[in-house]
Amino acid sequence: MNSLFIGLIGLTLFAISYILYGKYLEKLWEIDERRKTPAYTKTDGIDYIPAKHWLILFGHHFSSIAGAGPILGPVIAICVWGWGPALLWIILGSIFLGGVHDFSSLVLSVRNEGQTVGEITKKLLGDKSRVIFSFFLWFSLILVVAVFSAVTAKTFISEPPIVLPTFFLIIDAVIFGFLVYRKNFSIFYSTILCLFLLFLFFLTGSKVPVVIQFNPLKIWIIILLIYSFVASVLPVNILLQPRDYLSSFVLFAGIIFGYIGLITTHPSVKAPFYISFFSQSGALWPMMFVIIACGAISGFHGLVSSGTSSKQIANEKDIRKIGYGGMLTEGFLSILALLCVSAGLFWKGPSPELNYPDLMKQGDWIGTFATGYGHILKRILDPKIGKLFAIVMINSFVLTTLDTATRITRYITQELFGETFRIKPFKNRYLATVLVIVFSGYLAFGNWQKIWPVFGASNQLVAGIILLLCGCYLLQKRKNALSTLIPALIMFMTTMVALTIQMLSFYSQKHFLLGNISLILIILSIFVINESLKIILHLKRKEKYEKRST
Repeated sequence: MNSLFIGLIGLTLFAISYILYGKYLEKLWEIDERRKTPAYTKTDGIDYIPAKHWLILFGHHFSSIAGAGPILGPVIAICVWGWGPALLWIILGSIFLGGVHDFSSLVLSVRNEGQTVGEITKKLLGDKSRVIFSFFLWFSLILVVAVFSAVTAKTFISEPPIVLPTFFLIIDAVIFGFLVYRKNFSIFYSTILCLFLLFLFFLTGSKVPVVIQFNPLKIWIIILLIYSFVASVLPVNILLQPRDYLSSFVLFAGIIFGYIGLITTHPSVKAPFYISFFSQSGALWPMMFVIIACGAISGFHGLVSSGTSSKQIANEKDIRKIGYGGMLTEGFLSILALLCVSAGLFWKGPSPELNYPDLMKQGDWIGTFATGYGHILKRILDPKIGKLFAIVMINSFVLTTLDTATRITRYITQELFGETFRIKPFKNRYLATVLVIVFSGYLAFGNWQKIWPVFGASNQLVAGIILLLCGCYLLQKRKNALSTLIPALIMFMTTMVALTIQMLSFYSQKHFLLGNISLILIILSIFVINESLKIILHLKRKEKYEKRST
């Protein structure tokens, strides 16, 4: 099948869904542009700061949620189960599960003074559930920081020319933040200037490869964790907002160039449509769903929505653009990743360097995608330059995921350990962040590739719980909650089975740490789900009683 035709199908379905289903969600949640947001009612100059324009916040939000997940997930899954099941899950998941989750979690946090979903759990389910869910979120986010720091470190080792361009983006972001927030310069002209600087940084930095000779994987992980610490404790308008805003232009450029490449080359898909239901990586259901991860639905998105985006959004009317629109854009990115490896590479090619299965055996997931991306662009750009750009694009977003995840985990650490358990040192944002970095680093130094399925399953289980919380909120407001409760049920069934399979596999292979983490996540989630169902049943009985009384 022609790859361009597949891309157009995805774009059309996403556009229709944004217009029709997005408006339905706005009506359901009673979006009111006159209602003041937490960015204004709780402004503190560090976390609660209204974005200058919705595009700046969209840049932060999209850069944070995109990361490597929507690219690496499909790249792994297609090689195992085929591109057909993966495409179907990406499209349907993004529209009816992921988009609803991102939109609903953002509204829920905005309506609760920008609190994280962990704190909101207390209002909806009680303090005990809030503590249990916060522990669940804490463990899940530690996995996020660990896996993405290791993935980025691996890429720095395999592609030394992308190191300086990746870190130059940080310098560029600080310049943008200084111009816009300190000197009150025009956003438009500041953007033009910093994008020009970014282009220069890319050209010059790529000519100077950075190679670490001694124990490079651990050294790069340490450097990335130190960066995450610094970035996550700084005020959001110094680095986080501007860096994510500028990074979004890199990602948008990557998406646009990728689809231009499809228009100019429009290669046929070479990978099989369907391979097998069972494989060495497990059954198509549930394992494909959790391995694709952020490409269809991600609990991390809800943590970004309630952790940082809800504290910066200036008007409720922008929630559909940022929440629902952000997820659909990520789905569109996942389709591009799918086409880069299934159409840009050979399935049984003449040379191993362009053979999709052979590249995957080397364990360089980012390099596999980047190679396919470079060949999609071969009629407009040299494949080597295209590959380099693709890697810089991914790494710039992995960094946003890293420091955003670290910042959100710091919030949870302060709320859980500092306030709930009254451990005074962890009320301090610096010490709280140190705890996050130490635990994440310990996991990252292990077999990080084993973490990915656990990350995917726990990540989507978080999404299921957040959807359940949103359903409880809607029921309390006498609203139809099926748009959140049905996706929640789907994710619970999928992720609980996947986590159980992973847990048994880890124990059989004597990976006791990961096995224990999987077990802990299962136990914690069962408790939260049980408490949520009690609330839902109570609300339903109350609704029936009131109807009978009237």
